[in-house]
Amino acid sequence: MNRTLFGTDGIRGTANADPMTAEVALRVAMAAGAKLRHDGDHHTVVIGKDTRLSGYMLENAMTAGFLAVGMDVFLVGPMPTPAVAMLTRSLRADLGVVISASHNPYQDNGIKLFGPDGYKLSDQVEAEIEHLMANGIESHWAAPDRIGRARRLEDAGGRYIESVKGSLPRSLRLDGLKVVIDCAHGAAYRVAPRVLWELGAEVVEIGTRPNGVNINDGCGAVATDAMCQAVVEHGADVGCALDGDADRLIVADETGHRVDGDQLMALIATDQYAKDRLAGGGVVATVMSNLGLERYLAGIGLHLRRTAVGDRYVVETMLAEGYNLGGEQSGHIILSDHATTGDGLVAALQVLAVLKQAGGPASEVFRLFQPVPQVLRNVRYASRPGQPTPLDTAAVGDAVAAAEADLGESGRILIRKSGTEPLIRVMGEGDDKAKVDAAVDLIVDAVTRTAGAA
Repeated sequence: MNRTLFGTDGIRGTANADPMTAEVALRVAMAAGAKLRHDGDHHTVVIGKDTRLSGYMLENAMTAGFLAVGMDVFLVGPMPTPAVAMLTRSLRADLGVVISASHNPYQDNGIKLFGPDGYKLSDQVEAEIEHLMANGIESHWAAPDRIGRARRLEDAGGRYIESVKGSLPRSLRLDGLKVVIDCAHGAAYRVAPRVLWELGAEVVEIGTRPNGVNINDGCGAVATDAMCQAVVEHGADVGCALDGDADRLIVADETGHRVDGDQLMALIATDQYAKDRLAGGGVVATVMSNLGLERYLAGIGLHLRRTAVGDRYVVETMLAEGYNLGGEQSGHIILSDHATTGDGLVAALQVLAVLKQAGGPASEVFRLFQPVPQVLRNVRYASRPGQPTPLDTAAVGDAVAAAEADLGESGRILIRKSGTEPLIRVMGEGDDKAKVDAAVDLIVDAVTRTAGAA
């Protein structure tokens, strides 16, 4: 059974255009509710969202869908993705829903689903939900006396705040640290500054005034200049930038220099390993993580286990193979002792704890390895149903083979189709920057020339 609606991180697209319409959201809710509600009389779902204008439309449509199949709905409003995952498990709900397009601009939106254990659904379950949407969902409608009820969960933010604070030892506080927190005008705009303040930090807030259309706009984990500048302007010790749904983290040191997810994983792994808290003998990361991280971990006796791109695949490998730390270069950091999915705020606290205990400047504490030169370029193409992508053409295949031969064993090439946008992503890395640039240019030129490239 194949998926056509769900991608690598749920369903995503332009708001009020297929597939991100109220009608599709309604049917997703009905099918997901019918598929995941457990036996018994009490069926519940937690729905959270970020701050996009279209969130109101999709939230109401999904609420109607769940009510129609007899599920009660807890509405938590703007809330980080990991908060919804935590609340789903804490409240013993049948499933959780996050309405968000993560780091995308406000014009987009998306739907992510979590099972009762707080983990993202498997590809198989998502395929079964799609099958239900297309095949008789009406048979699962509830009788008039079994229609669900909806209500606001007023203490959702407080529950999450206490959960995040609990990821640190009770004796550890952040007094003496001045921290810039950039919430991307997104889901964490209330809870993130509060957590840092309650733990004793001096907090400088940016990206905390959402208006429905400014999420991720020149701020947050995908546009870190504002955070980096604020660190320098305010003389802060460190900056932390979250994305729209707060499941990823990018950091800046006191000089305003950016620190990505690979460096953060190295930092946390080193600290946990020294304290005998690192499970699995290494870290799980994707094929996008820098070769420098792999070499650094090997140098301290750890290994890097690579997966396909997508934090869900990182989590699946962590669970299957017994790791408790994993993530992505983009800033998704999964600490499975504390969360079931990427949690930017939990990751930030671990990073700040290391900084606090080290007692030195972030510019020295955070940089544990020199990244290998890495080049990433995106090529947008015209996506047409039933038509091959540029990856399917002989010209692109030949270019990839030539690029790999030129780099040899000193580098690598990765080319893939985005799971959330009509983009071909071309990544190259190696010890010789000029060779990497040439290899990536060769492939990008081939993709661009291919019929259908836009």
